[in-house]
Formats: sequence, structure tokens, C-alpha cells
Amino acid sequence: MIQSDAAIFHFRYRRGGRHRDSQGAGVALPVEKEAEVLKETTERQSVPPRRIKMSSQGQEQKRYDPRDTTLKFVDRRDDLDPVSSEDDSLRAEMSCGHAVTPETLTLWCRSKLDEGIYKFRCPAVVEGTKLCNKPWSYQEVRRLADLSVEEMQQFEETIARLAAAEYCEIQPCPQCKTNMERKDLSNLCVKCTICTADQKKTYMFCWQCQKQWKGHGPRSDRCDNDGCTNKDLELLQTCKTISLPEVEGATNCPSVRACPTCGMKVEHNRQYCKNINCPRCHVEFCFVCLKLKRECSQTSSPYKICPSGVAPRQTSIPVWKRK
Repeated sequence: MIQSDAAIFHFRYRRGGRHRDSQGAGVALPVEKEAEVLKETTERQSVPPRRIKMSSQGQEQKRYDPRDTTLKFVDRRDDLDPVSSEDDSLRAEMSCGHAVTPETLTLWCRSKLDEGIYKFRCPAVVEGTKLCNKPWSYQEVRRLADLSVEEMQQFEETIARLAAAEYCEIQPCPQCKTNMERKDLSNLCVKCTICTADQKKTYMFCWQCQKQWKGHGPRSDRCDNDGCTNKDLELLQTCKTISLPEVEGATNCPSVRACPTCGMKVEHNRQYCKNINCPRCHVEFCFVCLKLKRECSQTSSPYKICPSGVAPRQTSIPVWKRK
């Protein structure tokens, strides 16, 4: 289980009173590019009136409208929540053939977005431990999850942000607020083409402190502005230490780590094994020794301390070398 960048994501799959933590084993961005990222997430469809039921805790529970002829209703268990006792809830069939309710589909998809995963695939078990894994389009999810206007906005903004982050690093120019792409991830000095054109002279800003660039460049550590420090690196060096109760011998481990593949900050929730899945690059690594899971697992079990012990605090943040 992980928590991650910026506010450091924390996600839970919640249904009623139960909780289940998900387990983790400078050029202006072209309008065409933004449109391509958002196209899949901004199309709207009309939906019939939503039926709402109040739970015993007073929470609104989504329910399908039995008069909705555009859905295929089925009389079998909810494949996203097979232990549910709510047998009176209508279930609809997804394109892959598995049954869902709007409530469980919404909760499951939201948990995946919180993990940094925006491409939805059916998690239903089809044989033993084998998953269905067939893709669900956002349009299908939006329809069968019966998303409200507010939920659609949240889903679409998150999907657009995650899709953009997968292919490029984007941040607004501190002066004109235009979204800029940093192509060289090792250089903090970024040129804003919009401000440069408007002012008829080169305008550079610091990716780190978000101020007009001061000093020589390129640089990867800081500019010459007062207070320009890498707050992510400071966090890695000053965060508290934790133990992993379910991992034998794993104590005094820094609570925040930078993913060894992409550099994203991640935090262990102290449950389950020592391996976590990065929500940005989706590479699994050991939170204790910082080796990739496939390397760490050759010498130790997921629930025992690594032979090399706890890796020291990181003094640099890896730069993601996208393929």
C-alpha cells in the first residue's frame, strides 16, 4: 500500500462501514496535445434520473433505475463485492460479462485513480486467482457507475492529470500561468515561450522555486534565488522513521522514499509486505532496501528484513528515464 506525491495520496476502498486498504505487493503544451489527452474524458452522455437509497448510516447509496432499458440487468452476485448482503440491489452487466452495482463500480474505480491508475480493467476473478482484466472504457464506467456531475468532473480531471503525467512533466509558468512541459528532467531552468514572445526577450523560470530564473544555467540542484531548495529532498532527509510490523526486523526505516525508478515520493502504510507499487511508473520495489522487487526477492522473503538491511536516507532523487 502506498501514499504518494504532492499531498501524498492515501486511498481506501470503502463500502458501508467496512474498510479495505488497497494492497501494493520548457515549451507550451500544444493545444492539440491537451485535446488528445482530454478527448477521451470530456465526452458527455445523457443519463436517466438516478435512484438513491439511504443506508443505515445515512449515506446515499446509488441504485439503478429498473426502467432503464439501455442497461442489461442480471440476477447474480456483484463481481466487485461478492460478499455483499444487499441482494435487493439491481446489478448490471459490463461489456466483459461481469455484474456490478453503480456503488461498487464507483468505489472501485475511485480507488484505482487514487493509486494513480487511470486505465480501468475488470478485477473479477474468473478462474482460481486469474483475473478477467478486460478493459473498461471511461464512457462505459461513467454510464454504469451512474456518475454524478461532480463525480464526472473529479474523475475526468484526475484522468487527464494522470495521463499527462505519464508522458510529460507539466507545471504552470509562474508569470503567465500557461502550462509548460519540462523536457529535460535534469534541468531546472525552463523557458516560457509565451512570456518570451510577449516580452520580446527570453523569460526563464525555475521549475523548483517557481520564480524567475536567477543565476547561470542549466542546473539540476537550484537557482540563485533565496530559498530555492528541493523540498522533496529535504523531506526524504528529515522524515520520521517507522517500523513495518508485518516485516520481521524492519525497523528505523525512513517513512518517505523516492521511487528508485521515477523519483516519485511514496509512503508505506505499515501494512502487509515490504514491497510497494509506484503509482506513477507502476514499478514494484522494496521500501526497505530500495531494490526492485525482482532483485530483492532473490535473497529474502517479502515479510523478512533484506540481507543488506535498511537502505540509508536518500541524498538524491532519481530522474525518470522514460522509454
